Amino acid sequence: MSAPALEIAGLAVGAGEVVALLGGTGAGKTSLLETILGFRSAPGPVFLFGEDVSVMTVEQRVALGVGYVPEGRRVFAGLTVRENLEASSTAPAAGRRRRVEEMLALFPMLGERPEARAWLLSGGQQQMLALARALMNRPRLLLMDEPTLGLAPLVVADLLRRLPLMAADGMAILLAEQRAALALGAASRGVVLSRGQIVRTAPAHDLAADPALADLMAGG
Repeated sequence: MSAPALEIAGLAVGAGEVVALLGGTGAGKTSLLETILGFRSAPGPVFLFGEDVSVMTVEQRVALGVGYVPEGRRVFAGLTVRENLEASSTAPAAGRRRRVEEMLALFPMLGERPEARAWLLSGGQQQMLALARALMNRPRLLLMDEPTLGLAPLVVADLLRRLPLMAADGMAILLAEQRAALALGAASRGVVLSRGQIVRTAPAHDLAADPALADLMAGG
């Protein structure tokens, strides 16, 4: 049996799995993602793909196969859609161009406006661009921080529909969200965080049906 894509502080995410990381404001979701990435020091070991990466830099962890979609999208506002994608790739020029075209085909709303400056895109289009950028280097583990924040319901539905499809190809996805019902609908398992500690782990359908979930989420 292969090692999980991610193991840290009692949390594990396997290849082909979508795990919803739940918690209210201040629960520690973003801090945990930043610890996995290496932006913050970890109190214990961090394993990526079976390897202890505790002393690795952010760049080294990304090179191992970690992708990140930050809260607030953070696209390069002055660059075009195409330029944003190109800037996110580490592949040689020919491979980078092919991958850009694959992303434009995967996200039709981007494919319709490849030369548009990012600041001219809608919030939903910017979120899709942030996701496409994270996918440019074919990550094995994708970290997503509040990706539905501020998006219209139809855009949210489209975004979350894609996650199980991406996981079906073997990608591990850790989805940090405050909107528990939405996140659990796309996940196979849920983890509830409160004050930086895991307080509940269960299959997504069990958590979604748990009347105590709201109280757990409110724990902060």
